[in-house]
Amino acid sequence: MRSSLSRRGFLAAGSGLATAAALPALSGCSTLASADSDPGTLLVHTQLGTTAPGSATYTAVVKAFHKENPGLRVKNLVNGDDLPQVYETSRLARKEPDVVMVNLYDKTLAWTDVGATVDVKGYLDDWGLRERVLPAALEEWTDSKGRLRAFPYFATNWPVAYNTALLERAGVDSVPTTGDQLIGAARKLRAKGVAPVTVGGNDWTGQKLLAQIIQTFLTPDEARKVYTTGDFSSKGAREGIDYFVQLRDAGVFADKAEGLTSDTMTTQYNTEAAAIQSAMSSALAKVPAGPAGHTEIGGWPLAPGASHGKPTILRSYTLIGFWISPNGVKKLPSVEKFLRFMYRPDVVSRFITESGRDMALVTDTVSKEFPLVAKAQQLGDRVGQVLLPDLYVPPTATQPLITATSTAFTRGTSAAAVRSALESAYRTA
Repeated sequence: MRSSLSRRGFLAAGSGLATAAALPALSGCSTLASADSDPGTLLVHTQLGTTAPGSATYTAVVKAFHKENPGLRVKNLVNGDDLPQVYETSRLARKEPDVVMVNLYDKTLAWTDVGATVDVKGYLDDWGLRERVLPAALEEWTDSKGRLRAFPYFATNWPVAYNTALLERAGVDSVPTTGDQLIGAARKLRAKGVAPVTVGGNDWTGQKLLAQIIQTFLTPDEARKVYTTGDFSSKGAREGIDYFVQLRDAGVFADKAEGLTSDTMTTQYNTEAAAIQSAMSSALAKVPAGPAGHTEIGGWPLAPGASHGKPTILRSYTLIGFWISPNGVKKLPSVEKFLRFMYRPDVVSRFITESGRDMALVTDTVSKEFPLVAKAQQLGDRVGQVLLPDLYVPPTATQPLITATSTAFTRGTSAAAVRSALESAYRTA
């Protein structure tokens, strides 16, 4: 874990100078202060409350929690992508929320290590909730020192969506499962004026797809080493980069993919301007009924000699968890009530049926109202799985890697230049 001494000290203990500078920029500062002094209020910092999938359900279940626990009130501090930065600022002031709902990625990887949040393993056992969590989720949320960073909650499948109507209109009879078939399909789709694979080459969606393709010739252990060290010189990593460049220069990806974002990607697929997208569950849940009715869910096509026997997808159990802050430890009875409630099977099922969320918890509920999410949940061993690199990329390399991703998606960039850009992201960090 690459955490500087100054960042470790600031997050764990606070700093007078840093606090004085940070407080004016802190959103909801008065709310933080009042909630901190009120034992009957639990302050929850969450990304659910805007347009994020599951927000309406979360609002409803909090209302139900209030009805069942009239002496305890949950106040929500809502942020989007800037939640980690806002939380760290509040921690500097020692006015941080009691519970944080956010994913394990980038900055949050370091929180437990630097004391910004606490190890929750003991609480999980004491509150009898361990059996509610999928073993794979516990493994992903546990750090190298055996500490459980947070209570796992949301998960995601990340398969590939294929618009079979557009494929058939272009003369493609079946979903491509090999690189050659994908290249052939791309040519036919372009001839019909349809973009083949849409992807946010300028953000995290492109980063994930690039990582998935690079892993075509890597075992999980080899991939873990590559994304931990930033060394892409192994034979498998170089072959994966070559495969990506081959697909890119054959016109597989949408035009100017290096400048597209996740929003552009979603719009192109949902309006049927593009035939294929690598989409996580939350994006699959938003596909309109029309294109959803002729969408097949599968994996990413493989090249000859691949390390995987079947087209691949990504899966992750680290999309959202409940982190407990040092302030939250002072309100453990309230935190326990809230988390026991959120872990109840009926509450978990609501997120699946009402919002199309995948869960990191044990459940038999299926997203029937979200058919593409359900299809992804039922893929089973019909696809292979590659490593999600988020848990292994040093936090300081995350944003540089996205910049390198844009370079990689730029037509004409050589495989050597792509590799250099990826490795430079680690050196810069």
